[in-house]
Amino acid sequence: MACRHWNHIVIIGAGAAGLMSGRELARAGKRVTVLEARDRLGGRIWPLPEKEFGYPAEAGPEFIHGTAPMTRGLIKDAGLSPRARGGSRWTIRNGVWSQSDPAMPNADEFYQALDEVTVDLPIAEFLATKFGAPRYDELRRRITRTVEGYDAADPNCASTLALREEWSAPEGQHGRIAEGYGALIDYLAGECRKHGGEIRLGAEVTAIEESTAGLAVRCRDGATLATDAAILSVPLPLLAEIALPDAARERAAAAADIGYGNVVKMLLRFKTRWWAAWRNHDLSDLSFLLSDAVVPTWWTQRPAAHPVLTGWYAGPKADRVSSLSEAELVEMGLASLAEIFALPVARLRSDLVAARAINWRNDLFARGAYSYATPKTRAAQRELTRPDGPIFFSGEALHAGPDIGTVEAAFAIGRDAARAVLREGSAT
Repeated sequence: MACRHWNHIVIIGAGAAGLMSGRELARAGKRVTVLEARDRLGGRIWPLPEKEFGYPAEAGPEFIHGTAPMTRGLIKDAGLSPRARGGSRWTIRNGVWSQSDPAMPNADEFYQALDEVTVDLPIAEFLATKFGAPRYDELRRRITRTVEGYDAADPNCASTLALREEWSAPEGQHGRIAEGYGALIDYLAGECRKHGGEIRLGAEVTAIEESTAGLAVRCRDGATLATDAAILSVPLPLLAEIALPDAARERAAAAADIGYGNVVKMLLRFKTRWWAAWRNHDLSDLSFLLSDAVVPTWWTQRPAAHPVLTGWYAGPKADRVSSLSEAELVEMGLASLAEIFALPVARLRSDLVAARAINWRNDLFARGAYSYATPKTRAAQRELTRPDGPIFFSGEALHAGPDIGTVEAAFAIGRDAARAVLREGSAT
């Protein structure tokens, strides 16, 4: 085999994974060009104007999930401020308010059966096979609600073994970045540029072709870049829209075996924290609220006291509202709050200062929110992360472990992709 001396690396996508790869490669002395189709950095990390909500609000990822060592290390390096999630959690089921979710019926039986699974299958199939009797109706409903709501996953596709791994993983301390994930993105971009990396916005890649000198990366605006190697760090649905050489295209096809869910995230800013003293309940410390309303999950910014409620509408049902406008989605959120708190919608609307509803499926350069594992996902991840340059694949969907779908996963895979390029690029 001829010696490889890859010097110029093109990274497609300036999200968390792409910028992490860019920083690592630029630090290693490589010439780096990051191409981003959007007119902003961050990808599915999307900071909203602080003046709109009174703090660095997030249209996309907001929380640090669990231990997240890479994320917390970057926060420290960037001099940012991690903030533990505070406040109390409430549920309202059948009109009854409680600070503890009622125990899941037949939980011991469920977890014992889950521990005995050896051959992977979709969680819906597992439930139908082991817990199909009418007496398990509430158990099935609770598990399905968790899979659809928290994992944004289709229970008919989501891996039982991956969910078992997720549910048994140490929970760790959940929190946020006081300055927002956007500040972390800015830090990585700054580090990339500091070490000589170039970042181009509005550069939508349509094809990667083999050439006598290496690769040619073609953009929709007609620009072409010659490069030694490329890292594709784009959301899964976009892989099929970029023309690739035969071998890379065959590997990219494995992405079809990785689940990709949708979320509609709603942010509603009010004049006051009207929910703080609601009837006979002291909700002044409310953090999370789980309900049976159409938009079932809401949270505040506790321990900060911003008068903002964030709604979460996820999973297959989020795909059924793709035709609704942002204004209609906001109305859906207000109607859900009105149902939960037994208040007129007009009362809530009159107190509204600012509102956003982001349907990530309708985002041209995302086509959804984040990935989840199916029974075929681990094999697909192995195929996509197999070192077989000069085209490499990256992104949160390729992280094998319970962190799939998180920003932590994106950082980890971005680092790993850069290391693979450095290893392969100096092979003999």
